[in-house]
Amino acid sequence: MRNTIQQLMQVAIDKNASDLHIVAPYFATLRIKNKLLFLRNFGIIQPETSEEMLLSLLSPEQKTYFLENKEIDIGYDFAGTRFRINIYINRKSIGAAFRLIPNRIKNFAELNLPKIFQTFSNYNQGLILFTGPTGEGKSSSLAAIINDINLRHSKHIITIEDPVEYVYPIEKSIISQREIHQDTLSFNSALKSVLREDPDIVLVGEMRDYETVQSTLQIAETGHLVFSTLHTGSTKDSIDRIIDMFPSHQQNQTRSTLSQELIAIIAQRLLPSSTNDDLVPAVEILMNTSSIASVIRDGKTFMIDTILETGEEKGMVLFERYLYKLYQNGLISRETAHSHAIRPNIISKLIK
Repeated sequence: MRNTIQQLMQVAIDKNASDLHIVAPYFATLRIKNKLLFLRNFGIIQPETSEEMLLSLLSPEQKTYFLENKEIDIGYDFAGTRFRINIYINRKSIGAAFRLIPNRIKNFAELNLPKIFQTFSNYNQGLILFTGPTGEGKSSSLAAIINDINLRHSKHIITIEDPVEYVYPIEKSIISQREIHQDTLSFNSALKSVLREDPDIVLVGEMRDYETVQSTLQIAETGHLVFSTLHTGSTKDSIDRIIDMFPSHQQNQTRSTLSQELIAIIAQRLLPSSTNDDLVPAVEILMNTSSIASVIRDGKTFMIDTILETGEEKGMVLFERYLYKLYQNGLISRETAHSHAIRPNIISKLIK
């Protein structure tokens, strides 16, 4: 069965898929340019087959963790390609989602990212957050920034990930990549020791809980550049989520810290292109200007949308404004713009 799972991974590589799904009792399935393709030649995968295939990917320690926790994230290298794999229980059988990580890290232009992303490589201190659901290109955007630093600056970059995704080439920087459950016990353990490892830049794979958020803010406060992600819908939601993670008696101090240390928040989505089968990135960008810092400090985040609408000259953009720009340039359809808008009333005014 080990050969079978390797064969499936090779097919995913050969067909340039973004994802491979193994779920019993279905055919193995690829996602190619956001469309699902059944691999019928391999037959329907039965529960006992999926269990044997997927458990063969785990070390004894990982298998013990999986059986105790019913799910696990791992990184796996095969045939020169790295996979991010989530193995989970599905109706008492074992399933998995494989995300293929490109061998080469794409740059800003190749990812069609806004030019302001290039400036994020030049900061020495503060916090830059990427937000959005899983699979919306956050990791690719962050990898482009980290690799741009790697190519242009001499820094010590430490990444704390679950699991490690992109592996960076040896260039001007040194990059220490720590994987949860393999190189460190937890995000909290890694974050507690990271300041003793002489970092210039820290990438925290995800701010999942109060402890992780608190440690991430403290690292930014101590004079380091920190990147991280949140699963929130908009830039405003990200600020509210961070504040709400803290007990009420700490929230005023957290607002003050965030207002000082935040550099930018980017909410990102990948949308179907109207010109080909590719996906087009759409972003909302909040830069921490004096106006934004003031509303964060005063707890008036309801004012952020208005500031975003009028802050274009300072690098900010409201998500719906970005959708409108993509629509005007013929990159997405009217239907796509309306269906993906965070604020339907605004996109309805822009695109009638």
